Amino acid sequence: MGAEKDLLENYPKTTRNVDERGQQKTDKDRDVARRFGEEFFDGDRRYGYGGHSYDEKYWSPVVPTFFSEYKLRPGDEILDVGCAKGFMLADFVKHEPGLSVRGIDISEYAISNAHSDVAKFLEVGDARELPFEDNTFDLVVSISTLHNLEIEDCKSALREIERVSRQYSFITVDAYRNEEEKRRMEWWNLTALTVLQREAWVETFRSAAYTGDYYWFTP
Repeated sequence: MGAEKDLLENYPKTTRNVDERGQQKTDKDRDVARRFGEEFFDGDRRYGYGGHSYDEKYWSPVVPTFFSEYKLRPGDEILDVGCAKGFMLADFVKHEPGLSVRGIDISEYAISNAHSDVAKFLEVGDARELPFEDNTFDLVVSISTLHNLEIEDCKSALREIERVSRQYSFITVDAYRNEEEKRRMEWWNLTALTVLQREAWVETFRSAAYTGDYYWFTP
């Protein structure tokens, strides 16, 4: 199996009012968020992003870390599973125009409103059944996506990432180490169906024969 690596260490940190969301969040909010439509991306903050627009300050500091870690070069093929509007892929291409990028997302709204630089490389798709041949990509990434599936579907998605990657992969998932982090996760979470302790995630990776790298999100 791969290693625990914080490749998002340069992603700008944001202040989250976890307690406020936990006190205000309703079942309706979760239901609306899990449709992954306009309300989730560009609607009220209670449903998700509260406005999902491109800003280079987010992914542009992160992309060089991936290039350094995985020795990416012109001609390499990259897939983003759960690409949303493709902002990270846009910054990959901006950093190295010679890359070949693809992205899939379950959200028709996100794909329809994708970043213009990469829109033609994105499509609506399901992480549990990736529409690509075996060993297609030099790097497969999936940031805060797989935990939106039930546990067995998570394993299916991990196997699919393993199948289409011919070299590297990296994912992040919602995880906690202790009861306080678990509480914060439960209060903050809108869309995740599988939230586990870090050790349990590692066992899940092993059971799915996932050999890529990984890291965690905890609010």
